Amino acid sequence: MTSRRKTLARLLGITAALALPGVSMAAELTKAEKRAEVRKTANSALQRLYKLQPRARQHIAGAAGYAAFSNFGMKIFVAGGGTGEGIAVDQKTKQETFMKMVEIQAGLGFGVKKVSVIFVFDSHELLRRFIDSGWEIGAQGTAAAMAPGAGAAINGALSVAPGVWIYQLTDKGLALELTAKGTKYYKNDELN
Repeated sequence: MTSRRKTLARLLGITAALALPGVSMAAELTKAEKRAEVRKTANSALQRLYKLQPRARQHIAGAAGYAAFSNFGMKIFVAGGGTGEGIAVDQKTKQETFMKMVEIQAGLGFGVKKVSVIFVFDSHELLRRFIDSGWEIGAQGTAAAMAPGAGAAINGALSVAPGVWIYQLTDKGLALELTAKGTKYYKNDELN
């Protein structure tokens, strides 16, 4: 096995280990209870964003749709990963789609983090593509936010693709850079 494959296998093992506590908890909750918990967590992330960045409320209200996620991650020495859940909402139809995310990180570090991520979609086509095909943010996903007044199109949000914006919240507040490297978002077949 090449060293690259060994590293990938280790990262996947760590990610699986992080997901195991959530699996046993999920088995104890009914589908309706789990959906309610995801809705509550997503709403909490939105309310926290609106408190930190009041203009975000208007941005999201005027968008075709949004998706709100909460994730928990861990990094030990050179490998790390995380898992999370969220919900995508079509603003016109109010249809909800429950989703999951998984993250793999490489690089030195040690710690545990909890992050909330809110995507905002300018068009229904972009929202549908996100829901139906998922989304991956690769190793080149880091982007720094522009300083206020320096040409940032939407205060506090980063553009990750034309017509797709992202707000990232950490325990310290609104993040001014996107740190979701190696992250995949996809439908949660168990809750839809």
